[in-house]
Amino acid sequence: MTGTSPPVAAPANPPTMLESTNLLGESREVLIRHGAETYRLKLTRHDRLILTK
Repeated sequence: MTGTSPPVAAPANPPTMLESTNLLGESREVLIRHGAETYRLKLTRHDRLILTK
C-alpha cells in the first residue's frame, strides 16, 4: 500500500439561499409545483415552516 487517499469528487455548487418572506410575501402559505406534484409550504403560528405534499 502506498498510503495515498482516493480522489475526492469536486464539490457541488452551493445551494441557492432564498428568504422565506420572498416566497410567502404577505401570505402564510404558498403552493409549490414540482413536476406533476403540488406541495404546500405553510408558516405556522410558532413561526416555523411546514412542507406537505
